[in-house]
Amino acid sequence: MATKLPSKLKFLRLFSLSSPSSPTLLRSLFTLANPTGPLFRSPTTPSPSPSSPVNYGSFSLFIPHFRTMIVSGAGGFCSPVRFMSSVTETVESNDGGVVDEDAKPSIPVRAYFFSTSVDLKRLVEVNKPNFIPPTSRMTNYVVLRFGDLNSELKGSDSSLCGSDCCYIVVFQYGSIVLFNVPDNEIDGYLSLVKTHASGILPEMRKDEYEVREKPTLDTWMRGGLDYIMLQYLNIDGIRTVGSVLGQSIALDYYVRQVDLMVAEFTDINRGMEKSGTFAMEKKKLFQLVGKANSNLADVILKLGLFERSDIAWKDAKYAEIWEYLRDEFELTQRFASLDFKLKFVEHNIRFLQESLQNRKSDSLEWLIIVLIGTEILISIYDIAQKSVL
Repeated sequence: MATKLPSKLKFLRLFSLSSPSSPTLLRSLFTLANPTGPLFRSPTTPSPSPSSPVNYGSFSLFIPHFRTMIVSGAGGFCSPVRFMSSVTETVESNDGGVVDEDAKPSIPVRAYFFSTSVDLKRLVEVNKPNFIPPTSRMTNYVVLRFGDLNSELKGSDSSLCGSDCCYIVVFQYGSIVLFNVPDNEIDGYLSLVKTHASGILPEMRKDEYEVREKPTLDTWMRGGLDYIMLQYLNIDGIRTVGSVLGQSIALDYYVRQVDLMVAEFTDINRGMEKSGTFAMEKKKLFQLVGKANSNLADVILKLGLFERSDIAWKDAKYAEIWEYLRDEFELTQRFASLDFKLKFVEHNIRFLQESLQNRKSDSLEWLIIVLIGTEILISIYDIAQKSVL
């Protein structure tokens, strides 16, 4: 029966599988730790029997004193082997990264954009027991708590991860951000908000993110691929994370709308390139003007894309989260791209307006010419009649 290795020596077993010269290295280490032990093999001494007990205690005392050794492999190549007195408790995540074992399971965060407006007042009236009073002057969103209403997130003593409590951040401009909501309950919470929404979109947009809690984190926050790690997540953290994700998913919708407008003008320009003219009604052009202006106004005014969160103003910790997430979701760059596309649309609209105006001016000029010609003919006719008489 094989002898079970202590936890401190498990990494040596893994190391022995990864290097062909590892058995020699391990035998040397045990020999240095306990020269008289069962693992010492002299040229004339037979190997110990499998039933002989193995003394690992002296080896555990050896590790803190010998940090680095030069080990010669089978090919004579010398390489440094570094040992540590403690092993970091890490495991490999599903995506190939490394996750700390003392970090709690991730909190799923999902952002949706399904309408252009939500009546927050009516939503709060219907869900008064779930409403969390605001701590800032921002009035374009509300936070609702469902599940265990008696539990509150206050500092590092409490955790949202693994609890039955979930939070929903609803924004007036149509975004909704769900924290710790199970997959089978998402549709129910979306329907709850949709009953108070107007301007329902034909296609709902969705984005996913993660928040991880690690109380032993050496800094307040740390970013990663599609997640942010915090020492703890409280209500202010939910508001800060939710505000950026809500803006991001809404901005994605408006960028899509502007892309459709750019594609439409691109088709018009290609038609003009082939035929030398364009066919567009004045009403259609005015609709495009109104759509471009309303999209820009919604992004700047309703989304508050350039308004810093009040929570971020008050506390530098949440300012760090706010700035990191804005950079992570590239809100400034995406708005710059949106603004550039709107300028392209504006340039095309101005050109088409001038072309339609010139068409109208040409028509009026021809009408005036016809009227003047008619008047001349009438005058000639009158002169001819008088000369006959």
